[in-house]
Amino acid sequence: MPDPMRPRASLRTAVVWDVLQDALDRRVKATGRESLDVLDTGGGSGNFAVPVARLGHRVTVVDPSPNALFALERRAAEAEVADRVRGVQGDTHGLFDVVGRGGYDAVLCHGVLEYVDDPAEGVRNAVAALRPEGVLSLLAAGLGGAVLARALAGHFTEARQALGDPDGRWGDGDPVPHRFTAEQLAGLVEGAGLRVGAVHGVRVFADLVPGVLVDTEPGALEALLKLEETAAALPAFHAVATQLHVLGEAQGAAGA
Repeated sequence: MPDPMRPRASLRTAVVWDVLQDALDRRVKATGRESLDVLDTGGGSGNFAVPVARLGHRVTVVDPSPNALFALERRAAEAEVADRVRGVQGDTHGLFDVVGRGGYDAVLCHGVLEYVDDPAEGVRNAVAALRPEGVLSLLAAGLGGAVLARALAGHFTEARQALGDPDGRWGDGDPVPHRFTAEQLAGLVEGAGLRVGAVHGVRVFADLVPGVLVDTEPGALEALLKLEETAAALPAFHAVATQLHVLGEAQGAAGA
């Protein structure tokens, strides 16, 4: 099957997709089941849910937006996986009003923690939806990437403000309520009872490189993808990543 995340969109998602697919493959081997039950909280129009369903898994998407869920339904139908994708309206805070506890082999929590009032509660709810030995894929906005972006844009006061703000915000006009360091996200995962299987920086370079270079230079896109993939697992680059991805696993589970 062609890689659903390549080539252009993979600048933003390739690292996460590779880690997630590997984690799902390991769960398939561990459970002996070819099809897993996956919960995608805040999954929107199915950027991850539909590719996961194309791997043969059953995916439930919880999202507060009816428009996003309508787009999800259409996207799943176009990909011929409508029978494996279910969308329900809800949010992380009231997650168990719409789905059951302990019923999923994997939970995706991508781009959610930035916008909830209590990120720790959001992670606890995601973990409570897991079966024993299940895995959590957590993706959230990184503090360092925002600071670097503001500084490179010449907004030095805002960059310093973000560094000192407990939520990583650069000012009243900042559209993102919360940003995190890798240590903070790891602490949330561990506080919810999982161990950290892997941490990756996402979009370390992609948001800094002018698009014209990627679009016009022969081989530039693939080279940038390889650079992102190489840097993603190196702790030195976590501090400047636009997003951070943490894989949470049950205590005692095999490492990522």
